[in-house]
Amino acid sequence: MTIANATKRLQDYLGERFSTQPAILQQHSQDESYFPVIQPDGVTFPNDTSEVAKIVAICAEEVCPIIPWGVGTSLEGHALALEGGITMNFANMKQVLGIHSDDLCVVVQPGITREELNHELRNTGLFFPIDPGANATIGGMTATSASGTTAVKYGTMRDNVKAMEIVCADGHIIRTGNRAKKSSAGYDLNALFIGSEGTLGLITEITLKLSGIPDKIAAATCCFNDIDSAVNAVISIIQLGIPIARVELLDSIMIQGLNLWDKTFDLPELPHLFLEFHGSQLHVNEQAEETKEIIAEFGGRNFKWATHVEDRNFLWRGRHNSYYAAKALRPGCKVLTTDSCVPISKLAEAINETTQEIERSPLRGPIVGHVGDGNFHATLLIDPDSTEELEIAKQISYRINELSVRLGGTITGEHGIGAGKLDYMPLEHGSAWQTMQLIKKALDPKNIFNPGKVVQIA
Repeated sequence: MTIANATKRLQDYLGERFSTQPAILQQHSQDESYFPVIQPDGVTFPNDTSEVAKIVAICAEEVCPIIPWGVGTSLEGHALALEGGITMNFANMKQVLGIHSDDLCVVVQPGITREELNHELRNTGLFFPIDPGANATIGGMTATSASGTTAVKYGTMRDNVKAMEIVCADGHIIRTGNRAKKSSAGYDLNALFIGSEGTLGLITEITLKLSGIPDKIAAATCCFNDIDSAVNAVISIIQLGIPIARVELLDSIMIQGLNLWDKTFDLPELPHLFLEFHGSQLHVNEQAEETKEIIAEFGGRNFKWATHVEDRNFLWRGRHNSYYAAKALRPGCKVLTTDSCVPISKLAEAINETTQEIERSPLRGPIVGHVGDGNFHATLLIDPDSTEELEIAKQISYRINELSVRLGGTITGEHGIGAGKLDYMPLEHGSAWQTMQLIKKALDPKNIFNPGKVVQIA
């Protein structure tokens, strides 16, 4: 039983939809993380659930690792073949299987991206609101429990996935959840597989909750003299119950990078908030006016509005591309991105300590954050050829994670664990991590599903 046997059998089964071509292997050898290039032994392109199940059964018999692949936007090495094996690309499984408008839900295959899904929904008056920035696949977003800029209003993937179809480690198929609004029927397997990063099973179908497209959307930017003022303004907005849809923080260094990346922004190089309001015309106007008053109390200024679709898209294009804006500060660099989340009352403290930690190092690390839910990211820019800088970045990342746990938070609010945060799991979970290992061993006894991620199996 070997990987070589698996590749031969898969070639016989799938024909040209199994590839070992160098260009295809190279395409699946690197995601957006700082990890080096790691090529799989082959890549499969299944068309449906039955083919996924057959591929899994072959790989189980041959004890061959399987690594699920969406579009490769992960930031912690989730999609890399760390132990060799077969990458499963879901590009051929991107259909909308059913739109249930009356129940506010849709059934999709995992390979469809969030932008493709919303395009398919354009005539229904509904949309899927989770927006991690990257045009990720729904399968990848589910597997990592993604969230993003709209989480403050619409929640995360955990709040928006109602049901799934899963291929298990021996090739058999199960369903979790249903279309009902609630259930008390046994263990919550839906919650178990969301965020499991392909280590417990392969997701082949997802039922998602949808939201109504707001009558009115308004976006704005404003700047502050310091981070504390910006964060405290957001805390006041949240505590007063203003239902803001997005509120994003960009520090002065990130604004500098944004101006370099796209000179049409030309923003003052100060900490900024990017905000968005959803609702009726009346409610949006009320929310915006209340928010503007609060921001002024904390010294916020230079309020600029965007109500037209083109203007809003331009504004959010900057936030969505902050990864590339940060890289503009150091062309040719690689990025180690942290992803901590703390109680919102501790956010200013966490960001200030993180800023001081970075300033004590030789690295630059602009900060952005989904401040409405306490999630922030330091984008550490490193020389791709410097092992010393990578080690410094990892040390900073460790201390940020330690800080987050100490403040009552988590080592990852949305990016997931992958391989990049594996060493930090005991910080947050202690002996509960061993319980996760027991679950992995029970559901995937041969450790074929995405090995080397989330848990450590001897």
